[in-house]
Amino acid sequence: MSKRDELISKYAADIKDKFGVSADMDFLTKVTIGLGPSIYKADAETVSGSSQSELDTVKKNFLIKKLGLADSPKLDEGIATVLEKYGKSNRNKYRAVVYYMLAKHFKKESVYK
Repeated sequence: MSKRDELISKYAADIKDKFGVSADMDFLTKVTIGLGPSIYKADAETVSGSSQSELDTVKKNFLIKKLGLADSPKLDEGIATVLEKYGKSNRNKYRAVVYYMLAKHFKKESVYK
């Protein structure tokens, strides 16, 4: 099993544990591959829910650029909803899981087809 496959399994377990749903493994794999080498760097692998600059980056680079959503308060609400479900006290919010859940939240899975 490759390092990436191990991480994808870890992310799927996190989705099951924190969100109570089974991950769409094909879609999760595509999201993870889309993140490139950042998943192997400890700092880049996670999203800091308490850092406004980090949340702005998620909004700008993922929701607006990658998913093609228009900037609006709904984007901030979507991020807040996903992070709330992930757990405020959970320190390890994996970027792949956050992006997967955001794409699901905004029904933008087609971007990865």
